[in-house]
Amino acid sequence: MSKLIESSYRLAHERYAALGVDPDRVLKQLATVPISLHCWQGDDLGGFENFGGPLGGGLVATGNYPGKARTPDELRADAAQALALIPGTHRFNLHAFYGEFGGQKVDRNEIEPKHFKNWIAWAKSLGIGLDFNPTCFSHPNAASGFTLSHHDKGLRQFWIEHCQLSREIGAGMGRALGSPTVTNVWIPDGMKDTPADRRGPRERLEEALDEVFKRKLNPKHNLDAVEGKLFGIGAESYTVGMHEFYLGYAVKHQKLVCLDAGHYHPTENMADKISSVLGFLPEILLHVSRGVRWDSDHVVTLTDELNAIAQELVRGDYLKRTHIGLDFFDASINRIAAWTIGARNVLRALCLALLEPHAQYKQLEREGDYTSRLALMEEAKTLPFGAVWDYYCLKQSVPVGEAWLAEVKRYEKDVLSHRT
Repeated sequence: MSKLIESSYRLAHERYAALGVDPDRVLKQLATVPISLHCWQGDDLGGFENFGGPLGGGLVATGNYPGKARTPDELRADAAQALALIPGTHRFNLHAFYGEFGGQKVDRNEIEPKHFKNWIAWAKSLGIGLDFNPTCFSHPNAASGFTLSHHDKGLRQFWIEHCQLSREIGAGMGRALGSPTVTNVWIPDGMKDTPADRRGPRERLEEALDEVFKRKLNPKHNLDAVEGKLFGIGAESYTVGMHEFYLGYAVKHQKLVCLDAGHYHPTENMADKISSVLGFLPEILLHVSRGVRWDSDHVVTLTDELNAIAQELVRGDYLKRTHIGLDFFDASINRIAAWTIGARNVLRALCLALLEPHAQYKQLEREGDYTSRLALMEEAKTLPFGAVWDYYCLKQSVPVGEAWLAEVKRYEKDVLSHRT
């Protein structure tokens, strides 16, 4: 099998080389791009704290596929299994309520780095980095639908302290692992019906964020990101932290803004925002998801939308300025398969984009030869990409083609099926 894959790659190499593209160089570059796998796919966004209530903040995980992780050790084992099936070296993205609290009720404004020491040790053993998020939902103090923008000063202060501690934990992770942690602030604040006051909550949110980010942290250890949203369940009519709010805040304070593929109107092209935003910010965070009719966070598939995101990152030379993470939670299928499918598709899209003869596209565009530009773009869609991708998986020592699914099925039989 490996000889067939190598033979196919040599033929594909010749085809791409004829267009001025070097697949060897492409695969070396692809191997430098990490994808941050999200913890919440592994346990349906349940977390491990012994405080708070059911999933809230407009978040819903649908399905009841057997074998979800019930403990931090199980989640780490499942994530390691997924990472072993994805070519390259990647990262893991944690929410604050995935700490290990020893059976104690540790409130969100009391979390400490020690509650994440096992996660840091695990990441170090795998040679990967960690990313982090304050958890501003699924808590009695978020029951009203407001957190950092709450009109009650005491409740607002609670969430400010939680986000401040989350940044310190993120910095500790980055320091320990030698790779900066992206600590991303997302809140569910909003209203189901038309509000009387849109201004007040946004002014309070800005003041709260200023307090959250007041302490300067070393960017070698922690990078701050803020994430907007179009709407959520229970916040259909008004979202305090919408995209325009956070974009303005990020530009003003030079924070990373998170662009989430599911957080815009269905007719918007998120890929088109990348070059606009990076004209004013040094780096961005991307959450790659797939919305179906709304921000439903489906497993990422190789769609035109995903390809457009990858093309923009490559054609604009933005890969080194972009932190890419997954963001979906599907409880209707094997959760390890969901991670694997999503991450491999993001990498496939990036590989496809890197293999484009985009230097020729740009030259034709400068010359005003839009006919040839369109013709070449269309012909590139049927180039032998699959042979290059299979070769990459082979050289990265992960299963080629659908062979990874057999590994997931084996793990399901040997491990997941024994969980009640």
